[in-house]
Amino acid sequence: MSQASQLQGAPLIVIEVDPRLVVTAWNRRAELVFGTDAATAVGRPLTELLPLSEGEWSALLDEGDGSPRVLTIRRADAAWSIEAWSQVLRGEGGGTLGARLFGHDVGARVAAERRAALETTMLKAIKDNLDIAVWAIDERGVFLYQDGKAIRDMGIAPHQFVGLNMLELYKDLGNNPLIERALAGEPARTYAAESHGMFLDTYYIPIAGKPGEPRLVGVTLNVTEAKRLENEMRSKLELIERQQEVIRVLATPIIEVWDGVLTMPIVGLIDTARTAEIMDSLLQAVTQTRARYAILDLTGVEVVDTGTASHLIKMIQAIRLLGAEGILTGIHPTIAQTIVALGVDLSHVAVYAKLRDALKHTLLAARKA
Repeated sequence: MSQASQLQGAPLIVIEVDPRLVVTAWNRRAELVFGTDAATAVGRPLTELLPLSEGEWSALLDEGDGSPRVLTIRRADAAWSIEAWSQVLRGEGGGTLGARLFGHDVGARVAAERRAALETTMLKAIKDNLDIAVWAIDERGVFLYQDGKAIRDMGIAPHQFVGLNMLELYKDLGNNPLIERALAGEPARTYAAESHGMFLDTYYIPIAGKPGEPRLVGVTLNVTEAKRLENEMRSKLELIERQQEVIRVLATPIIEVWDGVLTMPIVGLIDTARTAEIMDSLLQAVTQTRARYAILDLTGVEVVDTGTASHLIKMIQAIRLLGAEGILTGIHPTIAQTIVALGVDLSHVAVYAKLRDALKHTLLAARKA
């Protein structure tokens, strides 16, 4: 009886072949792993039963050094990764009788190793090419790992701080309470913190670990360029806002043509928001100058909506409440139609076609006074 027959219950795959690599023994474990029973396997070439992706089964007949090898077997119906050892079988005269293969399925281990290798490759590509730094500290805050393009851009060598305490190195930044909470299990993030002459965003990621193992993983992004662009954009927006304020002032100037008489020429499109600004500016000017007359010249305005027209009328009413007379001039026909559509009574409002006529009105009124 062959030794393979005696190992039917062994936890390992046991296969025997003759010098032509024809299967002579196939144990129970081999049946379970490969889904082929012994009756089918015995008498068939091993190369036909279990095709190798790399290498040749003839290597079984070489003595080798006894080290295990991981063999990848691919059939149309399945694939396996087998860690295997082989033994050359010899007769009494030393002739080769065949070979015996011992093995076990390591597919899960090989898949895990491949995933780990892929993750390592991906991490290396990310940290070597993107503006980030990746680091890890233990429960005391001691650096266990530190690398990444951003590290080198700071002028720091990879792993230069390994063995040093992060809480001591960066205590002047004022982040220690946040780091301590992160070490206790609370995820955190800092935005655009200035360090090493750069602006840095950092994610603090707690992980479970034993003493001396990583307890906190950090990913630090160099956002210096983004911060510079943000500052430039903010400066431009502030400049635009200042320019718009100047434009608003120039577009609705308040002119004191003589004592007690203000005029405000309005030019361009006006909406409810701009009308509110005009009202605020004009009422303040009336109060400050103690004006008796405030002339709104609409010659430069062709269209207003009903809401804006209503605000203009309210503005005249508000001027009257301050003890001054509000006067409208230069009303365009379309604006007149809008005011009529609102049903506003202008019988108590002085309305003139031209600014010159309004000024004459104020002169005459001043003389009578």
